[in-house]
Amino acid sequence: MKTTVEIPDSLLEQTKRLALRERTTVRALVEEGLRLIVAEHQRAKGFRLRKASFRGKGLHPQMAGAGWQQIRDTIYEGRGA
Repeated sequence: MKTTVEIPDSLLEQTKRLALRERTTVRALVEEGLRLIVAEHQRAKGFRLRKASFRGKGLHPQMAGAGWQQIRDTIYEGRGA
């Protein structure tokens, strides 16, 4: 697709010199730059943990009111940890 983009003359000149040094085209550099920006913005949305719950009724009654240490000890009980 063709489009028109207005950029400062100085930036275009720098880009042309870079393209010449890198033996590539201004178009390739513009594409690379846009891809990097798009990828950065997609990563910036942050990590979203998938829903991994299963059908249950919540915390087991014997763990109600238990602290994290007790819950962890119960989970690893008999497993050498």
